Amino acid sequence: MLGLSDIKCGKNILWEGQPYVVLSAEHSKTGRAGAVLRTKLKNLLNGSVLEKTFNGSDKADEADMSKSKAQYLYAEQDGFVFMDMTSYDQFSLSKETIGNAPLYLLEGTEVTVLNFNDLPVNIELPIKVTLTVVEAPPGIKGDTSGTGGKVVIMETGLKVSTPLFINEGDKLIINTDKGEYVSRA
Repeated sequence: MLGLSDIKCGKNILWEGQPYVVLSAEHSKTGRAGAVLRTKLKNLLNGSVLEKTFNGSDKADEADMSKSKAQYLYAEQDGFVFMDMTSYDQFSLSKETIGNAPLYLLEGTEVTVLNFNDLPVNIELPIKVTLTVVEAPPGIKGDTSGTGGKVVIMETGLKVSTPLFINEGDKLIINTDKGEYVSRA
């Protein structure tokens, strides 16, 4: 059982028989009242987001999640198809479930799959991915009075702020947690 201090961002919990991941957790305590924890929880089965406030004595079970490796294959009309790397079974996850992950996925990308009761429910992206720039405005020499950067579009449709010297065709390393430029590949 997890108490208030154990429920943190990124933790997988079981609430009302459903697995959730904690998106945000904010502790607060006012005067004589007990501590409360305001959270945003994302259902790992259907992608819905729930706001839940836990009081001082409330507890939640930790979701029993296993992890496995899979490879991204292709996008379908209603979801995305992956292949388990050990059994070679194919499975599909909906757009609502995986959120903005497709902005970082190319065919063949290896991901970590979260399994609940031996069923794939969500994915974890690698921390860094390499993508190619398909559209980049020209950088004007000496134009550093503003931010010193420009916004480029990657092959998956992701928009990233980069330094002025980045051009079309460059391969960039992108941080998937923050969606930020790291370096050239």
